[in-house]
Amino acid sequence: MRHCPALIRSLVALLTLIGTVTYSAAESELPQAAVPTYGYEVVSRLRFDRANFTQGLEIFDGRLYVSSGLYGESIIRVYDFPRMDEIQAVPVDSRIFAEGLTVIDNRLIVLSWRERVILVYSLPDLSLLGQSALPGQGWGATHSGSTLWFSDGSHYLYSADMNGDGKLTQLPVTVKGTPLRNLNELEWVNGEIWANVWQTDEIARIDPSTGEVVGLINLAGLLPEEDRLRDTDVLNGIAIDPVTESIWVTGKRWPWLFEITLENDSD
Repeated sequence: MRHCPALIRSLVALLTLIGTVTYSAAESELPQAAVPTYGYEVVSRLRFDRANFTQGLEIFDGRLYVSSGLYGESIIRVYDFPRMDEIQAVPVDSRIFAEGLTVIDNRLIVLSWRERVILVYSLPDLSLLGQSALPGQGWGATHSGSTLWFSDGSHYLYSADMNGDGKLTQLPVTVKGTPLRNLNELEWVNGEIWANVWQTDEIARIDPSTGEVVGLINLAGLLPEEDRLRDTDVLNGIAIDPVTESIWVTGKRWPWLFEITLENDSD
């Protein structure tokens, strides 16, 4: 396998910045603070393959890209969107637990959980171009232009311009000064970063210039009880359709993609 020299140069700053983070379920509780909160309305839904242990979700060029995790089962699936016919399924090395993904400059970037690598694929054929080092854990990923944003399960977001000098910025995320941990899947939505908060039904709306949480979206009850099976897991996965600007969300081993709009603005 060949490596991607430009990407390696862009990410070299990570080597000295990210330390080891210890995670616990207790850290998933959201701090109590007076920020705007939002409910939701389901606009529509699309059938989704329950086999997806959804880690990353992105709509690009009429296709839905999904990274599905777990060791020995990690895979990238591509669907024609919104028809949801499967176009392609590419297994990931069985030693890698695939996490978040995003598309930058016609390249699909996929994080790994503990393996400390970023995988880079060409589009649309999904041939593996190579990999770059990722110290620490990889959880969620998104982008704005050529800037990669990613999370590691802590209360930090990291960013680097992939067409620049690779300098990495570390952004603490807080709710009225209190760190918000367990930031997971990410999506850039109209100038904000939306982040699933692991083990909750909440999505945090984050100002990328300050790291301040400017709103919390409560998606409790989104998946009907009758659609829950023994292996149904948590809410995870946010994607914006760049054509219609509609917002789609799902979860790990969920049978639906839900198009939602926000309501009950508490401002």
